[in-house]
Amino acid sequence: MAVIRLNDPFRDLATIQERMNRVFEDALTRGQQRSEEEMHTGTWAPPVDIYETKERVVLNAELPGFTEDQLQLHFNDGVLSIEGERKFDKKGGDENYHRVERSYGKFVRSFTIPTNVDHDKISASISNGILTVELPKREETRPKQIRIQSAGGKPSIDVKKS
Repeated sequence: MAVIRLNDPFRDLATIQERMNRVFEDALTRGQQRSEEEMHTGTWAPPVDIYETKERVVLNAELPGFTEDQLQLHFNDGVLSIEGERKFDKKGGDENYHRVERSYGKFVRSFTIPTNVDHDKISASISNGILTVELPKREETRPKQIRIQSAGGKPSIDVKKS
């Protein structure tokens, strides 16, 4: 005779309830983390691209409409911070906005900078809404090419370090 196991519907309901509680807790926790982050970093954050070459690290931030006097750059303890504020400029009082999609308010973006950057030579410029921050590498950390001299008429070999 085969044993037939019956499902306990109450146990199944309890399992579903636990799963739903976890889903809501995760959503609420992520929302709290996001709002805490926004309070720390501001209400919006401009998109940033960071890339590296042999000589420097370059950061490009998309900041349309900003001028150099509306931005502050700080370098402290290996962290580069960009701060600024975009204010909502209501022309008069009779405008009736149908849609406002651009972000307004303060922002702060902070980036940990590699230790091989020469922080005394950091430069920044803004053009066409793109802030470019150039972080040159220290000379001793740059890749070097060593030329090996041939002995006895053999061809020389170039060794490249990367």
